[in-house]
Amino acid sequence: MAILTAKIPEEMAGMRLDQCLAEMFPDYSRSKLQTWIKAGRVTVNQKTLKAKDKIDGDEQVVLDAEAEEVLEHEGEEIPLEIIYEDDSLLIVNKPAGLVVHPAVGHWHGTLVNALLNHDPSLKTLPRAGIVHRLDKDTSGLLMVAKTLQAHHSLSTQLQERTITREYLALVKGWMTAGGTIDEPLGRHHADRKRHTVRDDGKHAVTHYRLEQRFKRHTLVRVKLETGRTHQIRVHMAFINYPLIGDPVYGGRFQMPANCSEHLEEVLRNFKRQALHATKLGLQHPVTDEYHEWELGMPEDMVELVNAIEQNELD
Repeated sequence: MAILTAKIPEEMAGMRLDQCLAEMFPDYSRSKLQTWIKAGRVTVNQKTLKAKDKIDGDEQVVLDAEAEEVLEHEGEEIPLEIIYEDDSLLIVNKPAGLVVHPAVGHWHGTLVNALLNHDPSLKTLPRAGIVHRLDKDTSGLLMVAKTLQAHHSLSTQLQERTITREYLALVKGWMTAGGTIDEPLGRHHADRKRHTVRDDGKHAVTHYRLEQRFKRHTLVRVKLETGRTHQIRVHMAFINYPLIGDPVYGGRFQMPANCSEHLEEVLRNFKRQALHATKLGLQHPVTDEYHEWELGMPEDMVELVNAIEQNELD
């Protein structure tokens, strides 16, 4: 059982109560919310209403959500590197190559399976408590809620863009300065698995600054203001600095000029986009204190940077 409280935005004035709750609590189906409204588990300004009742906006809503199994997936013994854990929050270091959510072609061996093995009670939470995702071949910090209250808090912080998310990315090209990319993103018109900059896409903002420059590559620190699918990968490719190793947005594989045998070997063996979620900061869902975690690059990216550095010294 979890008590979730929120203020109904003024712009929702005139909407049905069930419509409003479906937008405010997207992790629950509209039919489930209607069931809870009917059962008296929802109050608006301390009064019970019907699902079809219209709201005025700015009311205080309290939702008494039931904890029940919402996942059919099973736990599997998969290594899980835990960076931090308490009763309401879990921070993990996701390795490259690990799929986050089960889906067609990847029903097993995912982060969800690993989490359910670590804590079976996560079955009662939407997506096993995962409130944001990393691409399969992106490594780094990922947060997991362990209670409905924490899930609601972290989801709200994501929507309000108060969570700090920084990445390290190794891109092709010699970048002269940092900047901001403010370009809307949506699905590619011809390939539904890809995303692209398009005028009718969703608002997306990426900030980046230089960490280290090489003759033909640049290590950048990227800060997300929004969190669209493939956002960093698409935005960096859009400004002609695609990520090294990106099989979708990186363009045709080419060796840089004056490439040593060692660098060529490392580049050929680097089979993923060079992207690592290095920093994560948030307000703790219970104490409201700010917490921040930071992880250095994984071994494969360190090896790649070292090989690029060595190539320039040879």
